[in-house]
Amino acid sequence: MKIINIKNTSADEVIDKTIKVLLSGGLIIFPTETTYGAGVDATNPEAVNKLLAYKSRREGKPLSIAVSDKKMASEYVFVNEQADSLFKKFLPGPVTVVCNILQKNLNQSLKESTSPTENLSKSNKNLAPGVASEFQTLGIRIPNYQLILNLIEKYQKPITATSANASGKKRPYSITDIFKNISEKQKNLIDLVLDAGELPHNDPSTVIDTTLSTPVTLRGSLEGNSVTTNEQTIKLVSNSEQETQEIAGRLLLKDWNQVNKNGLIIALNGSLGTGKTVFTKGVAKFLNIHETIKSPTYSYIEEYDFTRHQTTGKLFHLDMWKVEDQDMFDRLEAASLIGKNNIVVIEWFDQIAEFMGSKFEKAKILKILITQDKDKRSLEIS
Repeated sequence: MKIINIKNTSADEVIDKTIKVLLSGGLIIFPTETTYGAGVDATNPEAVNKLLAYKSRREGKPLSIAVSDKKMASEYVFVNEQADSLFKKFLPGPVTVVCNILQKNLNQSLKESTSPTENLSKSNKNLAPGVASEFQTLGIRIPNYQLILNLIEKYQKPITATSANASGKKRPYSITDIFKNISEKQKNLIDLVLDAGELPHNDPSTVIDTTLSTPVTLRGSLEGNSVTTNEQTIKLVSNSEQETQEIAGRLLLKDWNQVNKNGLIIALNGSLGTGKTVFTKGVAKFLNIHETIKSPTYSYIEEYDFTRHQTTGKLFHLDMWKVEDQDMFDRLEAASLIGKNNIVVIEWFDQIAEFMGSKFEKAKILKILITQDKDKRSLEIS
């Protein structure tokens, strides 16, 4: 591992040395306006695998890439109207904009470079497998840090832009923060550190998904902007059962940390035939459950085991249509279903909301009202 103090080294020298490391498939630690990031060439499969080994535990979450400008971003993702508005208002800056990847980047691998000194403009620009999400989306960062922008512009390819800390550890505002919280094995994976000293203690970038009918903030908030708000209610539109199931998976991924911590309740409301069970099928699909999902109208509760990446837990599917009083609800012992790594999907939630009491307070409740008008399904999420 080599460490460069970028305050005492010319920018040109830093960039040239960093490019050599990236070309050789190396892993770099670099500063941004938020925290230190861990970067590799996002088009190099071996380098991406190295980064995934460094991060150790990702719970299936996608990587993001840092690019120099919107033009470079457009080589890898589709910048729709929502994303374009965010690019204009907030980038460069501490915002990650999630977009749909371009078709050419689906499941593509990089052709190995023949020489570290080959013409960069001729290199293959397909993303490596494992960079985009399972939903074929990708987070785009244009960091407000001039050295890194200049580096990417000269390199002519994106680098990954994930936080440099080990999963669940202290935010990396200094190199010491990083080294104190990673193993020797992880340290040995690092090839180059760009040390800018202690960074201002800013929050990580706000992450906004622009691939649905309405922008959804996946992390952080943008106070007072007109594109995405910090409101507690989100309204989405689905044009098919497949899209409804995909929305279910994305919402579950958004709250995956909550699932790991205290469990998650998904409270579904809506009249007959609006798609509550369709949504539950999307949850099961995301959890890699292959059993047939049917609404438990007569059994009240159905139970499914799941293993998704490093998490093993249970999905409980409840139908509360026939539950009319507190005594009947208590006999179901629904409170015992809540717990770490468990997901409880409740159809006809409003039927039993008043019966739940304090035993359900630890788990987060994601309330979803589903309505349907002809071929379109609306989901109001709070």
